[in-house]
Parts: sequence; structure tokens; C-alpha cells
Amino acid sequence: MSGSKRKDVTTPGLQKGIIKKQKIAPNMTNSDLQKGIIKKQKVPHITPSDLETAEDSDPIVESDTTEHSGDDDGVSWPSVEDADSGFSGDEGSDEGVPLPGNTSKKNSKTEAPATESTGNHSSSKESHAKQKALAQERKAGKPNADSIARTKKLWERLRIKSSVPKEERKQLVGELFGIITGNVKDFVLKHDSVRAIQTAIKYANLDQRRNIARELKGEYRNLAESRYAKFLLGKLLVHGDKQIRDLIVPEFYGHVRRLIKHPEASWILDDIYRGVATPSQKSILLREWYGAEFAIFKTQGDDPVSGELKSILEEHPEKRKPIMHALHDLINLLVQKKTTGFTMLHDAMLQYFLNLPAGTEEMTNFIELLKGDEEGDLLKNLAFTKSGARVVCLALAYGNAKDRKQILKVYKGTIEAMANDVNGHQVILAAYDVIDDTVLTSKSIFPELVGKSSDLDENQKQSFLDAVNNLNARIPMLYLFTGESRMLLRAEDIEILNEVHSIRNTTSKKDPATRRKELLAHVSPILLSLIANHAEALVQSSFGCQFITEVILSAVGDREAALEQIIALTKMDSPEIKQALNEPSAGRMMKTLVQGGRYNPKTKSVELVEPALSFHSSLFASLEAQDQVLEWATGGNSFVIVALLEADGFEQKKSLMEILQNGRKALEEAAASKASKKGATEESEELTKATKTPKESETAKTGGKAAAPKDPEKGKIEGSAENAAVQKVSKKGQAGKTGEKTLSGNRGAQLLLEKLDAA
Repeated sequence: MSGSKRKDVTTPGLQKGIIKKQKIAPNMTNSDLQKGIIKKQKVPHITPSDLETAEDSDPIVESDTTEHSGDDDGVSWPSVEDADSGFSGDEGSDEGVPLPGNTSKKNSKTEAPATESTGNHSSSKESHAKQKALAQERKAGKPNADSIARTKKLWERLRIKSSVPKEERKQLVGELFGIITGNVKDFVLKHDSVRAIQTAIKYANLDQRRNIARELKGEYRNLAESRYAKFLLGKLLVHGDKQIRDLIVPEFYGHVRRLIKHPEASWILDDIYRGVATPSQKSILLREWYGAEFAIFKTQGDDPVSGELKSILEEHPEKRKPIMHALHDLINLLVQKKTTGFTMLHDAMLQYFLNLPAGTEEMTNFIELLKGDEEGDLLKNLAFTKSGARVVCLALAYGNAKDRKQILKVYKGTIEAMANDVNGHQVILAAYDVIDDTVLTSKSIFPELVGKSSDLDENQKQSFLDAVNNLNARIPMLYLFTGESRMLLRAEDIEILNEVHSIRNTTSKKDPATRRKELLAHVSPILLSLIANHAEALVQSSFGCQFITEVILSAVGDREAALEQIIALTKMDSPEIKQALNEPSAGRMMKTLVQGGRYNPKTKSVELVEPALSFHSSLFASLEAQDQVLEWATGGNSFVIVALLEADGFEQKKSLMEILQNGRKALEEAAASKASKKGATEESEELTKATKTPKESETAKTGGKAAAPKDPEKGKIEGSAENAAVQKVSKKGQAGKTGEKTLSGNRGAQLLLEKLDAA
């Protein structure tokens, strides 16, 4: 053994206590190294095969390497005592290595002489000091080193949002701009100094931001490709104005096909396209997807350009093949790279899809491309953009049964998020209308949309109520009950559904009415149970009242439990429930249920549902038992009592008329009372605004400004007597000063008096 150089330790060697080259343990400290002391460490990598090949039966003894740190190969060093005792660091020598069990002085932990330890420590300090000085010298030798150091100091202070006074911040920003003005290009490509520029833009005034933008002119593509400087570009666009935008966006013309494939620039390019570019700029950027010629021969001047591929192909039909080929290749490249979240990509995919002939191999291949993403990221990303949602809706419409099943399967676990999205819910509506397998649709969508059971815990209950009152999430829940009602759907939703319906005539076999009825049969029981269990919470919001009304009128199955729970609300003493029932939204709900169907403004009649609800009899019995009929007749729900008198099949009209005749004096007082913002006339005021109710979603999006309906029949209040009352109110409201509303009292009470007189 002593005559050979060996790198490894053999098993016999271990058993004899002979230790060869041993690496320093990772947890050793500098002081241990300086003293030459190595802590006790087990020898690694002993396998059973090593034990089986041992030369003798001596047990393996743990090696004590306290004093013997191995050879001095630059990784470990011998201790001081090893050197004094003639320890050799030669790998091939076994001398000086103690055997296991040796109790000589070499096995005891000893301290290195203080003088040598101090010398090693000083040497280490000096080495670190030299390295630090060298690093500082290198930094100081770089261009603008002092300026960058100062900007970083200013940035450290400026980025503290809460504790910097306004005056001090203004002073710091002024100093910062004094340093960077004229040198912005030297700062923006460094990961540390570019942060200071971003902060300067954040707190600068508009002129200072424009100066920075002008100084960076010609460098914006490079900034977009930089890992850190792209954020500076984003800051300029967010905090800038039209002038800054028009400086930045044109620099990307002619480079879209290259930048959209760049790992850094692609994201900032898509942000520009989606967030700040004008329609004309977006068209120029999108046209470059159609081939290199659209990048090379850029549009000059202010000539209007169109990004619509259809118009380009109509003008140049001979270019269809190269354009479609170039567009498909770029789309396919991004899909294969898994970069499928770009809005620009979704717009390009829509342009490609819209120009594919139906039933061709090209369309089949494109649908396969959509389904080909194993993780489903492409279809999920598409569902949450305007163009992407339309692409998925068209794929569902044009696809066969297998395609639709595979597409719907991708959205498992995503249905709730899609329902809450302004674009994603359109995919759910399209699935309702084109998939013939209603069992598949029900199992895939309804459990995530409305739950599997009506027994909800607090979190589930809150989620359900949030969905009912959400402008988007309520649409997939109510669409099957209301159909294409403008009260529920936006113009964009109706446009896409009309497009889908025109396609499904040739791709779907099942009758639309049959499909809808089957889906209602699956979803109605759970929604009726939710109404029965949570009517108290639902009635306290306008959308909740509408939800109750639409579900009960169109549901398939037993509605008794839900109706009984609504009747039970009238018996509750809770102040919250009493106040909720006195709201116009609850009054409209009660009136519609009393009438037993929806009012059709075209025929000016109520379309009764089958089987009949018979809600009017139950409600009257409850009110009569509590002696509340006259209270409702003179209060905010007076039109509900009017509806009772007009309802078909209501057999207690005579009893109701007797109660009203006995309370005629109270009715006359209510009818003659002056209008107030709150009180008996609130229902009447709300009824005059009924045209706004179908557009609650639009009103919320436009800050309370709802467009007047084009159709004069839209927005009329249900019930012929009520319509007449509204017209009278409208005429009387023209009297007096301009802009004032002159209401003469409770209109419902006035109608009831007229009916009493007529009787």
C-alpha cells in the first residue's frame, strides 16, 4: 500500500483504520481550518458489497479524523501536530495515520499554537480586504460609476412610499433628473441603475417623462429585448401620454414577427398591442403576421389600414396561399413554444379561423391544433380574451361530437373562473347550444357552476350569492331559463350566439328546444333547492329577486318548496326582510309570481307558465292571516295587490275587494299623499325607470349612464293596469319646473280606488 498512489479508500483499508484522502465536511468553519482541526466525520459511501469483500472479520471502526485532515492537495490541510510528528500528506503513504483504538496523544484534540493561528486569521482578513478593494476599483473604473452610485442612493430613498415627505421627494426627483438627463441611455441597460430611472418616471411630471422618451428614441426595441429595461418601457407607456405612445409604438413596425418570438420582447410587445396602441396601430402590428411583405412594405402616412384578413384577401385573392401559410406557421410556432397567452396571437388565430372554408382539411387541422396542447393551456388562455373566446365558440360550433367532448374536457376545474369572466362565459353558453350530449354537458359544467348539493357551508353559500349578483356569472346560470333575453345578455353575447346558431344548423343533430329542455331538467332541481334554502339571502338583492323569478317561471320539476319559502318570507318579523320585501325589486318579483307568467310587451298580455303556479292564492292567504293586505295596498307593494285583482284563476277576488272597501279611507290617504324620495311612491318612481332594469349590467359598466332602448316596447312594466299608471305618472311629471318630478301619490293605491269605483 505504501508504494502506490491511490485515490479511493478500499474496504480493507477502512477496517484496518487506514484513512486516505478525505474531503472537508461542508459544515466546517474557517476557525477549524485555521487551527488545522477537522471535526469528527463518518467515512461516506460504504456499501454492503464492500463489507462482503472485507479481507478479515475486524469490525469497521469509525475513523477519527480530528487531527488528521488528509493530504494537502489544496482542499484539506494537515494539522500543526501532524507536521511536528512527521505526518506525511503523500497519498501513497500510510505512515503517520493512526489505527483505530490508538490512544496516543495524536488522537486527542489539540489547539494550534496561538501565534500561527493569529497569522492565518490575519492573512485571511488581508485577502478579503484585497478582494474587496479590487472589486471597488473595478466598479470605479466603469463609465459613470459615481453617477450610478449616487442614483442608487437616491433610489433607495425615493422608493420608500410612506415615509418620504412630498417636498423632500420633489427635491430628490429633481436631483435625480439632474444626474440622468443626457445620460439615460447609459443607465437603462444596467439592472441596478434602470430601477432608478423607473422611479424617476413614476414621480416625474409629464414634461420630464417626455424628455426621457425623446432621449431614448431609437432604442425602444433594444429596451424591449432587455431583461430589465423592458420594465422601464412599460413604465413610460403606463405613465405617459399620446405623444410618448406615438414615439414608442412605431419603432416596433416591421419587427413584429421577430419580436413576438423573443423571450423578453414578446411580452412587452403584446402589452403595447393590447393596452396602449390605437386601432390603426393595432392593425399595422397585426398585418405583419400575414407575411414578410407586410413588414417590409409598411404603410406610410395616415392612410387608414385594416387588420381584417378577409378584406386583404378580397383585394388580393392571389395572395391567399402565402398569407395563410405564413400566418399558420407563426401561430403553430408559438403554440409549440407554449407561449399561448398573447392577445395578439388570439387575434391572429381568429383572423385565420374566420377565413377557413367550412368542412375543409384546413379547418380540421386547425381544430386539431387547438386540441393538440396536452396541458390544455392554449384553450384555457383563449377563453379569457375577446377574440380567443370567439375562436373556441366557433371551434365548438364547427367541430364534431368528439371535438366538442375533448374541448369541454380541457375546461374541467376552470368553469367557475370562466363564468365570472366577461369573455369566458360565452364559451359556456356556446357549449349549452351546440353539444348534443346533454348528460356530458351537465356533468362537466353544472357541478362547478352551481354545486352538487343545496346544502352549502358558509363559504359555498357566499360563493353562490356572489355568483348570483355577479354581472357575468349570473348569465350562465340564467341563460337556460331566459333564453336570448336582452335583460340578461349583452349585445356582444347575442352576436356570438347568433353566429353559433347559424353554424349549428349543419353540425348539430338535436333540436334546440329539446336540448334546452334536457339541460333544464338537469339543473332545475339543484337551483330550486338553493332558492328554498337561501331565499332569505336572495331576496335582499335586486339580482337575487330576478334569479328567483326566472328560475321559478321556467324550471322543470317541483316548485312547491321554493314557493312556500317565498311565502314564508312575508311572515318573518326580521327588519331586514321587511325592508327587503318593501323594495321595488321584491315587489316586481312578487307581482310576476302572482300573475303566473311573464308579461309580453308585444301582445300586451301575460304568458302563463305550465303548470300554473297558483302563487296568488297562497300569498293572499298569508297576508290575510296576518292582516297585512291593507298595509301592502297602501305601501310600496301596492302593485302586488293590483296584480292579485288582475290575476287569472284567483278565486278570492271578492274577499280582497271587501278588505279594500273597508280600508278605502286609508287608500284615499295613500293616493293623495305627496311624493317623496322614500315611502309609498318609491315603487312608482322605480317603475318609471323600468327601462333601465334590463340594462343593469350596462349601467354598471358605464358609471350609471344607461342608453335609452331603441325599441319603444322594451322596458314596459308587466301588467296592463300598471302600464297605464306609468303613463299617467309620466304625463303628470311634465308639469311644474323643468327637471322636477311631480308625483301625485301612491299610484297603486289610485288604481285600487279606480277598481273599487268600477265594481
